[in-house]
Formats: sequence, structure tokens, C-alpha cells
Amino acid sequence: MPDPYETLGVTRSASAEEIKRVYRRLARQHHPDASSDPGAEERFKDITRAYEVLSDPEKRQRYDMFGDERGAPGFGGFGDISDLFSSFFGGSASGARGSNRGADVVAEVEITLEEAALGIERDVEIQTLSECPDCAGTGAAPGTFPSRCSMCGGTGEVRQVRRTVFGNVMTATTCGRCQGSGEEIATPCPVCGGAGRIEGTETLTLSIPPGVDDGAQLRVTGRGQAGVRGGRSGDLYVLIRVAPHDIFRRVGDDLGCEVTVPMSTAALGGEIFIPTLEESELVEIQAGTQSGEVITLRGMGMPRLRGRGRGDLVALVKVETPRRLDPEQEELLRRFANLRDEEVAEKGFLHKIKDAFQ
Repeated sequence: MPDPYETLGVTRSASAEEIKRVYRRLARQHHPDASSDPGAEERFKDITRAYEVLSDPEKRQRYDMFGDERGAPGFGGFGDISDLFSSFFGGSASGARGSNRGADVVAEVEITLEEAALGIERDVEIQTLSECPDCAGTGAAPGTFPSRCSMCGGTGEVRQVRRTVFGNVMTATTCGRCQGSGEEIATPCPVCGGAGRIEGTETLTLSIPPGVDDGAQLRVTGRGQAGVRGGRSGDLYVLIRVAPHDIFRRVGDDLGCEVTVPMSTAALGGEIFIPTLEESELVEIQAGTQSGEVITLRGMGMPRLRGRGRGDLVALVKVETPRRLDPEQEELLRRFANLRDEEVAEKGFLHKIKDAFQ
């Protein structure tokens, strides 16, 4: 699909009101019922698709993020926009043949946080309807061909002109005989029964970019279900799931983790290893470090999907208090507490008996 901003002739910072105003003007100018230009219909479709993306905040944001190949969903039909055109021209915006478009397909892929950071190619297996190989999607038996619909003359729609107080108004409805295809099949294909499509499994190799986040949706144009008898194929939407990590938590492009620091190292200072997505990083900590302090490693987080560089890695310090002490360690710690005039618990009953026997 062409760039919707270029199609409408607006800048990327254009407001919703400006986009709507430009769209209305172009729609009137290029609607097939209002223009004699042979290319008006295709131009009109491009304008409508562009407006559907830019008029929806979520779709516009996705297009700005991923571009044409993985951008905003929703190019399959024009939905309630057709109602707006009906008020302009009394007809349908999408045209009868739009109903022959193949359905979109949704798949889900789970990757690890490390794979999300590096980017990865992953095979995706989808259940879909593909073009029948025996009839090449025509729906007609081999050696025969579809004929032009006798009701609509091959246009796929039936047009009527009715008189109103505002003058003659033309309306267009999908042909009931050919269901909008513009063709009739006298001898259906025995393999697909005249549908032109068969069920099957297809494996696609999907390129997942570095920095992708959980819940991101990638769009692959034209890899959904095949269209009905010459209709264009639907799209494939792949939902990315990033599995929870044992060590790291992600917030935007930043990563967070906890690091345990021995009590003596926290008090006297020293060096500790902080885990990263690649390998552990040796970091010096200051004497007197307390639980709850953070150590920030710049540029050690996730790659930025929409820009250069990487986020940060933030490590939360947890000072470790020893649970078991041998007699010598306990005595040294008690002497240390006395030197600092700190009150500590007396030895327990079992410790006193042990000391008596020793």
C-alpha cells in the first residue's frame, strides 16, 4: 500500500480535522460515480484506505511504528466509511468486488526476551485457504472457463437510479446471482467445488525485528486466505508474545533485575557481577551501599525499535544478611557490634551449652 500521508497529501503532523477535511475533498473528486477518469476507481480506493489508517489513532500509531508491511490492520474493507459515501453519492464506497477479498489470518508466536533483543527469524505454520491448483482459483473445471454474469454483465454489482427531491441518485448493490464476482460457472471444479480455494497448511518464515515488545502485532500483506475467484488475498497478522524472564523485567526499552550483595562487600565496598542479556558485567560498588539502592548500566537494556541505541539496565541492590555463622564468625561480629555500641541479642540457650562443653 502507498504511504497514506502521501496519498492524502498531508504531513505526518497533520491533525485529525485536517485529515478529515482533505479526505472529504478527495473523495468527492475521485469517486467513480462522480469522475469520468478511468483511473478514478483505483485512486478512490487508495484514498479510502489511507483515510481508514490515519483517521483511527491506534491504526495511525501502528503505521508510524511498523510502516506498510507491518502497519495498521484494517485494509480489508471500509466499514462505516461506506456510510459516509452513501450520504455523498448514494452508493457503496468499496464496490461489489470488494466482497471477494480473502479473510485475514491471525497467528501467534512466542519468543524469549533474548530473541526479542537480538531479532530472530521464526517459522509460522498457519491453517488457511489457498488457491485451488486444479482450476487456478477460477472455480471452473479444467478445460472450461467462467462466463460473464448474465444479470450484472460482469460488473459484480447492480446499479439503480431513483428520483429524489434532490435529483437522480444512483445506488449500487452486490449482484445476487454471482455474489459480486461478475462471473458464472457452468461446470464447477471437482476438487474445490467451484469455490476456487482449498484448505491447507502453509509455513512462512517471519522476520521479527530487534526490540519488539510483548503484544506487538506484525502484518504480512497478502498472506492471508486467497480471494474468491480472482479477489485479492487477505493479510496475515502475527501476534508476538515475549515469554516472562527468570531474571529481568522489562519496562519500555529498559530492563530491571535484582542483585544480591554480601553484607561485608556492601559495607566495605568491592566488585560484583551484574547479569545482562549477553554476559555478566563486573561493576564496582561503593562502601556503605544499602539495600534498595540502584545501579544503572547505560545502554545495556533492549534495542529501541523506533530509533537507534538501547535502553538502560537498572539493578536493585539487596544486601544479604548471613543466616548461618560458625563460632568464630559470630564472635567477630559481636566484637564489631560492641565497637559500634550496637545492641545485639544474647547467645541462645543451646549456644551457651555448646560453649560450656567446649
